[in-house]
Amino acid sequence: MISHPKHQVIALLLLACSRSNEVADAFAPSLQPQHPLASTSLAAEGFAPSTVKERPSQKDDKVIGESSMEDMSADDAKQALIDLIPRMTGKDEEYRAVESYVNLLEEKYSSIQTLDFLNLAMCGEWQLLFSTNLLGRPNRQLRLRELVQKIEADGFNGSLTNMAQWDYAEDETTFDAYGNFNVKCSYSINQGARMVVDLENHEIRPAKGSKIPKDVPKLVGMLNRAIPKEIFDPNGHALDTTYLDADLRIVRLTGPNHEGVRNIFMRKGSLEINPV
Repeated sequence: MISHPKHQVIALLLLACSRSNEVADAFAPSLQPQHPLASTSLAAEGFAPSTVKERPSQKDDKVIGESSMEDMSADDAKQALIDLIPRMTGKDEEYRAVESYVNLLEEKYSSIQTLDFLNLAMCGEWQLLFSTNLLGRPNRQLRLRELVQKIEADGFNGSLTNMAQWDYAEDETTFDAYGNFNVKCSYSINQGARMVVDLENHEIRPAKGSKIPKDVPKLVGMLNRAIPKEIFDPNGHALDTTYLDADLRIVRLTGPNHEGVRNIFMRKGSLEINPV
């Protein structure tokens, strides 16, 4: 086990590329600078069985008619969202459709009223399906196979761990190093269901039988560039649950760097998703 304590986070972040993407109004981070970003798909890099993609530049035209959205139920929007995300190919209309479905689900959502029920609904492992803030790019030496968020609640407090499974080819030929990268955080709940997150540490764990990388900081830097920034370093941010049911969870971030970013999670093991 190789652990990176909290005071090293800034040094790790300096390894990442400082690139950001233009986001449609409904998802726009109000405090984040916007610059063009080349379209990147991580489907080939893993996150199986689902995919995570960043949003490209948008136009103002609409892909879904207002009348059809008004007639759509929350269940229909949820199913359409789950069907669309694993099959996305990077088209503008696909991202606008995701935005429309998320807006409808958030509009129709009734917040959970009791802390005990909220904790019961949130606890467990959630697989990341989609982020509006993925700034990374594929690397031939690194494959990410899965990105999961684990929540353990204890009243108004709890722990939140972002877990990435990785394969690494240090020689650029053989993926003989593999394991888990964990972002361990604590949280407290205030203002209803808002979770205020504090980063505890980063931890990289090679799996049994894995080759130990010679240059661990280089591997961490690659992970930093590949993982959505709000997942790699959520410190100082709050998570608002804008939609939650038995198997789908949508979170909106509030904070200095990722204001307005949305993450869409599916409860791990709840559905079999097979991307085309």
